[in-house]
Amino acid sequence: MEPIELFSYWRSSAAYRVRIGLNLKGLPHRITPVHLVREGGEQHSAAYAALNPQELVPTLRHGDRVLQQSMAILEYLDEVFPATPLLPSDAEGRARVRALAQLVACDLHPLNNLRVMQYLERTLQASAEARTAWTLHWMAEGLAAMETLLADHLATGTFCHGDQPGLADACLVPQLYNAHRFGLVLAPYPTLQRIEAACLALPAFDAARPEHQIDAG
Repeated sequence: MEPIELFSYWRSSAAYRVRIGLNLKGLPHRITPVHLVREGGEQHSAAYAALNPQELVPTLRHGDRVLQQSMAILEYLDEVFPATPLLPSDAEGRARVRALAQLVACDLHPLNNLRVMQYLERTLQASAEARTAWTLHWMAEGLAAMETLLADHLATGTFCHGDQPGLADACLVPQLYNAHRFGLVLAPYPTLQRIEAACLALPAFDAARPEHQIDAG
C-alpha cells in the first residue's frame, strides 16, 4: 500500500475526525504535526502553504496525491478503501449521515475555529468573556439541533446511524471534545453523550484523542 501521511494538529477537530476515519479503517499512517500556534503558526510556512494554500489542517498525502479538507479526505478514504465503510449502503442513509456530519463540519465547527477566535480577539478586540460567549452560543445551538435529529430517530442506534460508527460519529466526537474544553453544559444532550461514550470505548476513537497525539501539550 502507498504510504499515508496526515498533517495534523492535536487539538484540531478537523484533523481529529480524519484520525478517527483512518483508525476505523485500520489504515497505517504517519502523523506529521503542524503546530497552529507556535511561532505564529507553522501552517503559515511557505513549505506547508505549498501543500495546502488555505494554510489549514488537515492535509493528507497518499502516495503522490495531496488532499485537503477533512470531509473530502474522509470520503476519498471511503472510496479508495471501501472496507469498513464510513457511509451506509443506501442513498437515504448516506444522505442522513452526510447531513449530520455537515451540521458539525460546515455549520457548527467553523464558528469556533481557531482562526475565528483569533480574528475576534486581534481584529475585533473582543474580550475573553465575549469570545467564550460566542463559542458557547453556537455550540449549544448546533448540538441542540443534532440532539433533536438523533433522539428517537429509527435510524439512530448505538451510534449516530445504526450500530456501526461512521462519518457522523467521526464529526460528533471531536466537536464534543471542544464542548468539554470550553465548559459547555452537556446535560441537554443525552443522546449525544451516550453516543460519545460508545465511540470513545472503541480503540479507533481512543487512539485518535487529542491527548494521545505525539504533539499533545
